[in-house]
Amino acid sequence: MTAPKKLFVKTYGCQMNVYDSERMAEALGGQGYEQTDVPEEADMILLNTCHIREKAAEKVYSELGRLKSLKAANPDLKIGVAGCVAQAEGEEIMRRQPAVDLVVGPQSYHRLPQMEARVRAGKTALDTDFPEEDKFDRLKSRPKARRAPAAFLTVQEGCDKFCAFCVVPYTRGAETSRPVTRVLDEARDLVDRGVREITLLGQNVNAYHGAGPDGVEQSLAQLIWALNDIDGLERIRFTTSHPNDMTDDLIDAHGTCEKLMPYLHLPVQSGSDKILKRMNRSHTAESYLRVIEKIRAARPDILMSGDFIVGFPEETEEDFQATLDLIEAVGYGYAYSFKYSTRPGTPAAERPQVDPEVADARLQRLQALITRQQQQIQEAMVGRSARVLVEKPGREPGQMVGKSEYLHAVHIDNSDADIGDIVPVRITAAKRNSLAAVRTDQG
Repeated sequence: MTAPKKLFVKTYGCQMNVYDSERMAEALGGQGYEQTDVPEEADMILLNTCHIREKAAEKVYSELGRLKSLKAANPDLKIGVAGCVAQAEGEEIMRRQPAVDLVVGPQSYHRLPQMEARVRAGKTALDTDFPEEDKFDRLKSRPKARRAPAAFLTVQEGCDKFCAFCVVPYTRGAETSRPVTRVLDEARDLVDRGVREITLLGQNVNAYHGAGPDGVEQSLAQLIWALNDIDGLERIRFTTSHPNDMTDDLIDAHGTCEKLMPYLHLPVQSGSDKILKRMNRSHTAESYLRVIEKIRAARPDILMSGDFIVGFPEETEEDFQATLDLIEAVGYGYAYSFKYSTRPGTPAAERPQVDPEVADARLQRLQALITRQQQQIQEAMVGRSARVLVEKPGREPGQMVGKSEYLHAVHIDNSDADIGDIVPVRITAAKRNSLAAVRTDQG
């Protein structure tokens, strides 16, 4: 019997890349590959890349440079680059780093089996097309292995917003949504494999408009209600959203759909209307705050998170202060904040840049404010009840770790809960990035 080949996948960036990496591993599973966590053992190494972070492409080239020694030691090793850097850089990757055998964009990974056969035959393989066929429909799942209790499920890809700082429309393409039936089928498959919580993914997930069984397009809210009817699925989340696509039916679902968790990631990027206009965000600070008010009217206990870019071209101190004011007004439980960095080919890359030291100082001030808000919200949880989906053992004997409804990491002491259980707890302490708790249904 032929020994299985080993596949090592390194994933950069967003949750969608995590999902894509899983599907690429499934696609290559049919070619006899099993995953390994040890790159030195691998017959193929795939880097699933992200183009959002600063100097993303250069970081990939640095990683490829480190992998050259593995290929020198094992000439049969195949190295591939996938994801958004692959889409953006294309054949330039192979030109700069001849050790690379395969380059595949995020819309073509269903073609990996054919590409793998090509590289095994001693050729290189490049595919950064935007094919007409549905990559999700072309992928066939491997045997139903047991899954972790929480999983991602991509329902929408691409973006039509063309924010001035963002490469997603160029690397992921126009907005497309998966048909409702296919999403539900995959969700049921996940539940059959032990999943109890699903996070719906999309670059602009609340712009979802997948075809329903009757051919009529359905909204994200309608999809959530359909998922709500799946027995065994206990929790639903979605990310990432655009403020302009927070429709009334989606807001209402937060107040009425029992399985939709009280957590919403809603990026705003800036609190300055001038900067928002220059970003091509198509909303204002005031319209964003009105959306937050409507959401909290529907679900008063909802925990909000957001994204912020500081030091965007032409940002003044007054503009930055407007962002701090918006953060104070909303009160975030989490936030992702970044100093602006140029992306070649985007409109903002050609504009006058803010002094890097000024941008650094602003980022530190903003993160200090976010940290204070996060700590206040976590401290307010002490003494409260929560329900935790248990995901893994903790570091201490008898300790289990999971997520609350609000996406807080919770360490449950002296618990005999099993992975996949949803247990009632009382929060006993707030730590820097997590909560401590005890079960309330024991003893």
